[in-house]
Amino acid sequence: MKRTLGTCYYPEHWPEAQWPEDARRMADLGLTWVRIGEFAWSLLEPAPGRYDWDWLDRAIDVLTGAGLSVVLGTPSATPPRWILDRFPDMLAHDAEGRPRKFGSRRHYDFAHAGYRDAAARMAGLMAERYGDRIAAWQTDNEYGCHDTTVSWSPVAQDAFRIWLKDKYGTITNLNDAWGNIFWSMTYDDFGQIGLPNLTVTEPNPSHALAFRRFASDMVVDWNAAQVAAIRAHSDAPISHNYMGRVTDFDHYAVARQMEIATWDSYPMGFLLDRVPGGDKAAYLRQGDPDFQAFHHDLYRACGAGRWWVMEQQPGPVNWAPWNPAPLPGMVRLWSWEAFAHGAEAVCWFRWRQFPQAQEQQHAGLLRPDSSEAAGFAEAAQVAAELRDAPDVAAVQAPVALIFDYASQWAWEVQPQGVGFDHFALCFDLYRALRSLGLSVDILPPDTASLGGYAFTLVPGLLSLTDPLRAAIEAADGLVLTGPRTDLKTSELSIPTPMGPNLPGLAATSVMEETFPPEAPRGLPAGGGIDLWLEHIETTAEVVERTTDGAPVLLRHGKRAHLAGWPDKMAARRIIGALARDAGLTTVDLPEGLRIRDTGTERFVFNYASHPLDYDGKTLDPAGILRLSLPS
Repeated sequence: MKRTLGTCYYPEHWPEAQWPEDARRMADLGLTWVRIGEFAWSLLEPAPGRYDWDWLDRAIDVLTGAGLSVVLGTPSATPPRWILDRFPDMLAHDAEGRPRKFGSRRHYDFAHAGYRDAAARMAGLMAERYGDRIAAWQTDNEYGCHDTTVSWSPVAQDAFRIWLKDKYGTITNLNDAWGNIFWSMTYDDFGQIGLPNLTVTEPNPSHALAFRRFASDMVVDWNAAQVAAIRAHSDAPISHNYMGRVTDFDHYAVARQMEIATWDSYPMGFLLDRVPGGDKAAYLRQGDPDFQAFHHDLYRACGAGRWWVMEQQPGPVNWAPWNPAPLPGMVRLWSWEAFAHGAEAVCWFRWRQFPQAQEQQHAGLLRPDSSEAAGFAEAAQVAAELRDAPDVAAVQAPVALIFDYASQWAWEVQPQGVGFDHFALCFDLYRALRSLGLSVDILPPDTASLGGYAFTLVPGLLSLTDPLRAAIEAADGLVLTGPRTDLKTSELSIPTPMGPNLPGLAATSVMEETFPPEAPRGLPAGGGIDLWLEHIETTAEVVERTTDGAPVLLRHGKRAHLAGWPDKMAARRIIGALARDAGLTTVDLPEGLRIRDTGTERFVFNYASHPLDYDGKTLDPAGILRLSLPS
């Protein structure tokens, strides 16, 4: 598949006389795609029922006339002020019960049926008018950004009660599932159930997890309404742009409604804002060497292979605690890394920096005066390289890692120790795999087959789905479960028999303990166990124990279980040994160097701020190698 480039553009921000010149420069740069419209509702419908489509008609004509393909965003992330007057209860509430305010964006509650219907109506009107004139759609913008998935509003409470009744059927079923006999929490009817906030101490964890599932379902339903409205009038593919480490709704479930998954990649902003265990000093101007790759692999799974970077950082952002400029060459590296992981398109945010409002400090490819910003030349270099380079050949990776949004919610609700986080655990093990030169596919928790994977990791899953359990039982490759895999039911209760009830391993966790960072458990072979350790009773072979004799790594044939959270040294050592035992070749990569294998090539990326050697060649900082692989 041909790899393409694009940008995000806001014609409403600029004089109409400037549009043709912008479109010409985009085409001359080598861009194919331009995303527009996702924040333009107040211009498209300045008053209820009064529409102004003419300016958008002309903008689309100018852009397509220059040979660009348009991605049109639905504008529901920025509802106009008059919509709030119509629906004064549409605002989300924070955990203290305070309503969010108008004056920025994403000021709506996913559970508000009135605004959901109004947004779907607008999406349908846009599809009816432009369905045969544009090449792709984007629903809304960055679901969950700014902590906007979970709302503690009266609207959410009413919808939650309906959701509970649909899920459990009777209040007796709910009481039994949640264990409400404890602390006299029994309910007589669904109308008595509130939201799990502002309780004296922690709420019932089953109640809290149910609320997180409900909040995710509201996002799924919200997106489905817009997708249905668009499909009634347009056959163009539909996408949504997800964000890095936004885990409070099920991206797999949302993505199954659409053809393409996209995400917004801001490597340096993310390093300073949300990378667990990131080395900020070493990668301040490059971004973490594994964080982007993790999300590339995650959204490839969400899109069933079809995925884009809808927004790629081209310079300093404005929203992180600090906002340095990228190291020269990194804009190019980030783009090629996305293509190496299978991206169909990389689109830079944004074409031109806007000199006003909240994002005026956020760089674009152009400065506000239309002169070229630093990222422009690197974008031009990528475009030139794409013209001459062979297409990247997609291939199944040799290693799979299961990532599960519901497990993230479960361990946020009941961490048992400060810092237990499903994303961070998966990312630690993913980082270990990448440091060994291994390419990885991330898979959802309902994966029904592990065929073709030499090595599969299943870390920290709340409980195994029936399809995944069957896939593990049938897998020919080596499967590593744990830590904290299958120790609870889907309702967050301790199962009978006690877990982990893992295929091929006779093991029972009789107790789980957590301990602070300053008190890790050592491992005789090197490294240690941080935070989490299961006390295991087993008849399986114990491959490794802590220095005080607790089982850590169990093995029975091609099934293994990790009973603790390994630190960086232990993770690399244990994962490396298992990978080699699974028949894989590992590479002892220096810090900062990363590999991604495709069907025909090996890409090598240097994230370090100093030169590094690989295979007899020296890579400068931000350097890239493309090496042919034997057929």
